[in-house]
Amino acid sequence: MSLLPHLVNGLALGLLFALLALGFMLILGLMEQINLAHGSLFALGAYFSFAIATPRLPLPPDLLQAWAAVPLGWRFTAAIFLAPVLVAPFGVVIERLMRRTYGRDPLYGLLLTFGAAMVIEELIRIVWGTRDYMLPVPRGISGGFLMLDLIWSTYRFWAAGFAVIAMAVVWLVIERTRFGALVKAGAHDSEIVQALGHDLEKLRVWVFVLGTMMAAIAGVILAPIWGIRPHMGVDAVIPAFVIIVLGGVGSFWGAVLGGLLVGMVVGLSGAYASEWSMLSMYLLLILVVTFRARGQFGKKSVLEA
Repeated sequence: MSLLPHLVNGLALGLLFALLALGFMLILGLMEQINLAHGSLFALGAYFSFAIATPRLPLPPDLLQAWAAVPLGWRFTAAIFLAPVLVAPFGVVIERLMRRTYGRDPLYGLLLTFGAAMVIEELIRIVWGTRDYMLPVPRGISGGFLMLDLIWSTYRFWAAGFAVIAMAVVWLVIERTRFGALVKAGAHDSEIVQALGHDLEKLRVWVFVLGTMMAAIAGVILAPIWGIRPHMGVDAVIPAFVIIVLGGVGSFWGAVLGGLLVGMVVGLSGAYASEWSMLSMYLLLILVVTFRARGQFGKKSVLEA
């Protein structure tokens, strides 16, 4: 049995996992807050993209008909850009609610974001019901292609390439802009940032919005692969947490490496026993937490106390 397709699929899956974990990493690494609503925001992005691309928007019949006549490629592109914008206000609301938990026991933030996740999931059920949906993709990136006597998924390769571009943009924002410098400074010493006249609350809102939009983008990109269902957020937040622990809290490249590692482990284990593919991810988490709790690139963790 050739391992090549499983290695390549594992690599592509790893890039998508890294994209999924990136928004989680931003909020946890830069704000030191665990956002358990990350998965629900991911799911909300997938549902909004479905409403935009299908289309099933709350528009007057004439406008809805005109939008339905637009080629799927344009509707899919619009979903990629509009879905994160529609999800962003939910992140703003969650951040404002979390302000009362800053500086307190992390359990308060965990409970609050867990409650927010449940509210969003129930809103999804109320609006879209409990049935499963599938986000259609444009003809140009659907189907497969033949390479090395094997048939490969065109969309998976396109999605992996998109993930690389999205991660590069986030890295540039964090490492090469004044906003990124202020946010990182605020994460290390908030008093100095405030003393210099910068609005720390506004910075925190923008970090949360960026993390929320990254979760929504991941939801749009992964929707054609995973399908769309109300509880898909749970399927997203657990791998995201595993990846952050593997890579190290607050490390951008740790999140990327953790995503690639999880993708490769899931892909290779699936080559021999598909039922073990997801279990292998959790076994990997146990090993890393046991022997290196700070992850690959993270700082000293509370797990190492």
